[in-house]
Amino acid sequence: MATVAEMAGVSEATVSRVLNRRYGIASATRQAVEDALRKSGYERSTRGNIVLILVPGLASFFFSDLCDAFAVELGRAGLNTIVGPVYPGTVQERDYVESLVHRGIAAVVFLSASNTLVNSDPVAHQLLHERGVPFVTFNGAFAGVEAPVFSTDDRRAAELAVGHLYDLGHRRIGICTGPEGNMPADRRLEGFLTAMRRRNIAGVEKLWVRQPYGTEGGRRGAEMLLAEGVTGIVAASDEMALGAIRHITREGLHVPSDISVVGYNDSRWLDFTDPPLTSVRQPVDDIVRSITSTLNDIIANRSYGVGEILLEPELRVRGSTAPVPPDR
Repeated sequence: MATVAEMAGVSEATVSRVLNRRYGIASATRQAVEDALRKSGYERSTRGNIVLILVPGLASFFFSDLCDAFAVELGRAGLNTIVGPVYPGTVQERDYVESLVHRGIAAVVFLSASNTLVNSDPVAHQLLHERGVPFVTFNGAFAGVEAPVFSTDDRRAAELAVGHLYDLGHRRIGICTGPEGNMPADRRLEGFLTAMRRRNIAGVEKLWVRQPYGTEGGRRGAEMLLAEGVTGIVAASDEMALGAIRHITREGLHVPSDISVVGYNDSRWLDFTDPPLTSVRQPVDDIVRSITSTLNDIIANRSYGVGEILLEPELRVRGSTAPVPPDR
């Protein structure tokens, strides 16, 4: 280590930080140490080939599809995937980390997990940092922590949904978003309000509600928004959109002839719903490729960027949206 430090012009402590894959090292410094390691013939001890993916449950087709895609893509890179679904009152993120940190864990992906929640318990990512295990986050960053972050541009997603309904003649457009303090939900609401005000739509303060993610949250949200006379609903997930459609039909209305509905995520089964659901697609392929590429760089101790990269969403138009009814 002393030889490598002298060759790279750094301290032995810096060499140790590079060997343990710690953050907070300038890319030029990291590269100098890596070059010195290769020239000196130093054989790095392996940290295993397991990537732990922490995810808030697998009930959503979007998250299960993402985990499947990660397993395939990481497998091509010679890495094994362990998925850790977290549910209230059961195994938590810390439990997964403590179980695997000594078993050759190479990296962790926080897949819309505690990283999306304001004031979440920091114990899992702090433990990883203490043990020198790198991690990447999706759809939200831990406050004050330097790490690679990849997010779908949720503000842009809301703009796409509002713009689509507006172009169909809708002016009373409402949004049912997720709980306060959930970063993607907050960003979608910000994007919605910006999109509505940009179009000079009055009364937007009565056109948004917050509900738990899921069909029941979507049902309740639709009930509240229909009371405000909306003709179009933007939902923060496909499951919420389907819950909204259930309530709309139970009220004797029809989608899309009476009320148009837009979902979010673009899950793989939306062509088979009745009606097929218009949805803003999160770019699964881009998400998986981008995160896997960064993981490969991290594990190989190559330089990599920190901070947030926004990925572009895409509107998929199906049968749940139509021009505003003539009498509305």
